[in-house]
Amino acid sequence: MFSIPNVLSVLRMALVPLFIIALVDGEAVKALVLFAVAGATDSLDGVIARFWRQQTLLGSYLDPIADKLLLTSAYVVLSIPALNPVLTIPVWVTVLVIARDVLIVVLAGVLHIVTGQRSFPPLKIGKITTSAQIATVAVVLIGLAFEAHRFFALLAPALIYVTAAVTVISGVSYIVRANRVVEAHGREEARREQARGDDGPAAQARGEENPREETHPAR
Repeated sequence: MFSIPNVLSVLRMALVPLFIIALVDGEAVKALVLFAVAGATDSLDGVIARFWRQQTLLGSYLDPIADKLLLTSAYVVLSIPALNPVLTIPVWVTVLVIARDVLIVVLAGVLHIVTGQRSFPPLKIGKITTSAQIATVAVVLIGLAFEAHRFFALLAPALIYVTAAVTVISGVSYIVRANRVVEAHGREEARREQARGDDGPAAQARGEENPREETHPAR
């Protein structure tokens, strides 16, 4: 379905290859500008969707896909030392970021199969993690664009470790939440089975207490 938020999400996807090319070519300023524009479209499509009631099913898929494409691309390219000799994101942090996203997708799939639950709303820690990941990319890009100014050279490593920590905490939190949902579903199923089991003897007892009168056809 056509809507402005969906167009902005598609535009954000289109910016991803341009962003990657800029980083590979060593054009950190250009990459920073593209990242900022992509972030602006993300904020804008959310505002338009909420206030002008343009939420669509397609948009609910396009928006997170566009976000993950941009962030994943940024972490992968920024973790290559040959492309960013001045300031890089450690490979192990990139692995954590990608692993968390894969984990969330797997957990959502398992919950859908086991419980039939179609949605897996983000936790507050999940939103904090995404904000930290975006901030880390932004700081590293600024550091590269301005030739690793001392402030960003000191801020970037600290922010990287904070991002790694909240990413791990977020992943564990989603596992705990999924486990609770599955356990709650199991208890509900057990109660239903017990209720069905109790209904059988009860119905039989009622039948014995109130036997039906036999009727015979008139002759």
